[in-house]
Amino acid sequence: MTPMQRHLYPAGWNRISTEIRERAGQRCECEGECGLHEGRRCAELNGEPAKFANGRVVLTVAHLDHNPATTDPEKLRAMCQRCHNRYDVEHRKANAARTRDRKRGQMRLVP
Repeated sequence: MTPMQRHLYPAGWNRISTEIRERAGQRCECEGECGLHEGRRCAELNGEPAKFANGRVVLTVAHLDHNPATTDPEKLRAMCQRCHNRYDVEHRKANAARTRDRKRGQMRLVP
């Protein structure tokens, strides 16, 4: 998991993320965005033993547009770390490829 780059987030992010988790009732809001659940809400609860993984659930806030500066509650979802990581996997792969290319001095014709 990539560590949070705090400098990319807006002032007041702690308050915003708390509000999103409270809106969710401390439960993952994913309804299939991660590729699982097929339209039903994930059952994971913040701080409880994970039902689908090892350890305790940590509820995070996902940016549906992958932009850490986003503060619009409609573009933010409380997600357990499992759903959040699955939701972000393609975005992270693309970022990693761009970083590797930049370090090699390569350019891609197709984004």
